[in-house]
Amino acid sequence: MYKIIKMDGRAKRAQLETVHGTIQTPVFMNVGTVAAIKGAVSTEDLEGIKTQVELSNTYHLHVRPGDKIIKQLGGLHKFMSWEKPILTDSGGFQVFSLAGLRKIKEEGVYFNSHIDGRKIFMGPEESMQIQSNLASTIAMAFDECPSSVADRGYVEASAARTARWLERCKKEMSRLNSLEDTINRKQLLFGINQGAIYDDIRIEHARRISELQCDGYALGGLAVGESHEQMYHVIEETIPYLPQDKPTYLMGVGTPANILEAVERGVDFFDCVYPSRNGRHGHLYTNQGKINLFNAKYELDERPIEEGCQCPACRRYSRAYIRHLLKAKEMLGMRLCVLHNLYFYNTMMEEIRQALEDGSFAAYKKQKLDGMSGRT
Repeated sequence: MYKIIKMDGRAKRAQLETVHGTIQTPVFMNVGTVAAIKGAVSTEDLEGIKTQVELSNTYHLHVRPGDKIIKQLGGLHKFMSWEKPILTDSGGFQVFSLAGLRKIKEEGVYFNSHIDGRKIFMGPEESMQIQSNLASTIAMAFDECPSSVADRGYVEASAARTARWLERCKKEMSRLNSLEDTINRKQLLFGINQGAIYDDIRIEHARRISELQCDGYALGGLAVGESHEQMYHVIEETIPYLPQDKPTYLMGVGTPANILEAVERGVDFFDCVYPSRNGRHGHLYTNQGKINLFNAKYELDERPIEEGCQCPACRRYSRAYIRHLLKAKEMLGMRLCVLHNLYFYNTMMEEIRQALEDGSFAAYKKQKLDGMSGRT
């Protein structure tokens, strides 16, 4: 059940009740593609850095270790020892990224595994079956993610097919949730809006999928080639045509600035690999802008990554020490940087929720963006 607590313009402060606990939104989901966040981050770590939702990927877990194995082991929550909500991405984006290895047809997509080259078929029913085996809290509908700058005719046909696939996803999930041996019979389904940067295709698609009464709706196919301005425009134009009484998820986005802009436009679920990927390369988020710990000026810097930050890295270690670990290629350096960045994102979402409750979001957004505009 989704409940809006407060509105500030289009921005929503809400909560979503699930079988694995209540998600407070706006929320940033921490990306653990193969049931782990890259950078040696444990489930215990996630609990300590304010993670609400962990996100794993259907395609990757299907390929390795296999969704049927995870089902035999009791589902993804038990497998990774995580009790809070998990969202599984349907595999549609991975199919998009495997452009040279795929063939898209009405029944689904034929492609080769990026690991061993074996032939795989995935359609709406297969994606739902895999996600049911994983027993995630929220399953994403199987979609095609065309390039944001693809030809209009292609995008039109692709969006129409994605809508037809959603109908099949919904039907298959209802069947799966009625089976006795299904681990999570209260699994939720989010539909995905597509249409690249064409307003009319996006709007028509949003109208069509809204009629299907999913548990939530995502904006897909963004941050894949278009400018930030184009992305914000698409969000602005499309969200009014999605149900306001359902959660809205902007897939794969993004930077702190992207998140602040999208919250203002009505989005309340986010995920992105940026904080963990950047952390593994020594690029760290602070309220004064991004810092690159590989820079020589931090060699003797005894300060934490950010003064006042309560993440595991900042509570104990200096910039100089973490820089040394990174330079020496010690895994602890990557781990501490990833923990800091995820903590920064999760704390920012906490601040956003508080600002929305206080009616001070506009002032908070300005202050945050002004502060982060520096880079060293």
